[in-house]
Amino acid sequence: MSSLLALSNNLAETVEQVGSAVVAVNAGRRISPSGIHWRNSIIVTSDESLQRYDDITITLSDGRTQPVTHLGHDASTDIAIFQIQDVELPVAKIGDAKTLKVGHLVLGLARSGEGEIRAAMGAVSVVSGAWRSMSGGNIDQFIRPDITLYPGFAGGPLVDAAGYVVGMNTSGRRGTALTIPAATVNRVLDQLLAKGHIARGYLGLGMQPVRLPQNLKTALNLDSSGGVIVVNVEADGPADRAGVLLGDVLVEFDGTRINDTADVLALLNHSDRVLKTFKAQLVRAGALVELAIAVGERPNDVSS
Repeated sequence: MSSLLALSNNLAETVEQVGSAVVAVNAGRRISPSGIHWRNSIIVTSDESLQRYDDITITLSDGRTQPVTHLGHDASTDIAIFQIQDVELPVAKIGDAKTLKVGHLVLGLARSGEGEIRAAMGAVSVVSGAWRSMSGGNIDQFIRPDITLYPGFAGGPLVDAAGYVVGMNTSGRRGTALTIPAATVNRVLDQLLAKGHIARGYLGLGMQPVRLPQNLKTALNLDSSGGVIVVNVEADGPADRAGVLLGDVLVEFDGTRINDTADVLALLNHSDRVLKTFKAQLVRAGALVELAIAVGERPNDVSS
């Protein structure tokens, strides 16, 4: 048997095996996104591909449809999860996206609303470090597979050459494929199962970027040129209770230099900071002040 034929057969076998854990998610759109049976009775799919969260069904490989229950979603990482009951469905073998290298062959899988499996093959074109989505989600790796994201492929798995699901595919800019790595899916999934939402840090501050004059930087021995000035303090919020005042300039939080409000939000977006106390360094009336701030949990309608 030629090596090309062997590769072809192996790919088809992988599609068959992994595809048994791939479903179509019927959510009121003409083209159904796909979903992955990630853990026992838990379906993971692309949040941005959903039109609603109730009256959802999934289509299995044999064409049957089954109702599922919405358990939670996080728009910032494009992850939504549902629960299925009383259905025998293989669970995907979850791998580690950190094993991926540029040039590795990968498969993108999907299932149509009629129950037919779909596959697209390509190579990993970009792998890099952690990044932050436009809506503020912390993604453990940037992964861009060179596969065509046909309609219905969003929410489906990215599969490595060993047959492991290493992430969930979604649409990037101009319809290009991006993959949310398995580590991010697992982290978000754990939090959604525990709370039904993602806990994010909250200080109760309104802030704006500001540049510090050179003489003040020199006098205070600061190595950064900016910070964020406090323009609003929520009464009885975490920062208010810590003693933050209007006009204070935050220049460091938990040992990290602050130059912009985005720096603060990036730090607070880590759920492991919620309800913990961190040191903050502020410039107040020309002097450095250090305060201990207990990070609160962000309400749904505020940003910082």
